[in-house]
Amino acid sequence: MSDKTIAFIGTGNMSYAIIGGMVKNGFNPQHIIATNRNQEKLAKVASDFNVQTTSDNNQALRNADVIVLSVKPQMMGDLCQSFQDSGIDFSDKLFISVAAGLTVSRLREMLGQPVKMVRCMPNTPSLLGRGVSGLFGAGETSDEHNFVQHVFESTGIVVWVKQESQINDIIAVTGSSPAYFFLFMQAIEEKAKALGFSDDDARKLVQQTALGAAEMTVDQSDISIEQLRANVTSKGGTTHAAVEHLKAEGLINTVGDAMDACIARAQQMEQEL
Repeated sequence: MSDKTIAFIGTGNMSYAIIGGMVKNGFNPQHIIATNRNQEKLAKVASDFNVQTTSDNNQALRNADVIVLSVKPQMMGDLCQSFQDSGIDFSDKLFISVAAGLTVSRLREMLGQPVKMVRCMPNTPSLLGRGVSGLFGAGETSDEHNFVQHVFESTGIVVWVKQESQINDIIAVTGSSPAYFFLFMQAIEEKAKALGFSDDDARKLVQQTALGAAEMTVDQSDISIEQLRANVTSKGGTTHAAVEHLKAEGLINTVGDAMDACIARAQQMEQEL
């Protein structure tokens, strides 16, 4: 990576994961600034990764080349207004937003300038280096584009989208989808307990099965997921009975409808924020 300094404004779990991935992959921690109002969180990120920390967002803005806006969407207006009020020239800085529901045009309006911007939608497996980050660029230079690519590759894989509206699709496909898998795992775990397995055994059985199934999709990526499912579904057998019941109950359509609901909510947030 380059010698650019990057500031994370609002260092919560996601920013912590990104910072950890960057440092692990060779980024100079002294070129990373983390801000937060919570001193305990700042102390932890400083101790774990030896990065610079401050509770002064304007100081971070002044000293960084790249600014990651990682506060809650509802707090973004006040943050951007404070940047405007600071008198700091940030016209040539690159801004990265990880906030859902705030478009590039809305963020530029909040900042009062047509700044260079990248929208990012990561997901929670970034904490383990297994994340997916959807990215949309607006006005960044080639060097900045590559810098952002390197930053988010440190937590998993990166997919750039051509249309900003596709960020909402990314939310449905990868941003929110870990929760879909967790809900399905929860349902299996609860049934396992009802069948008499202990809490500990039910958890271990479910997580190991989920891990194995996920790794099979990676190790056998030349085989479609549909075919992997078919390979363990002998016609007339026990798995076939379970799968056919799920289909009959509309699981596939239900998942698709849930993803549409996710996209619709993201679009609604764009109107509200």
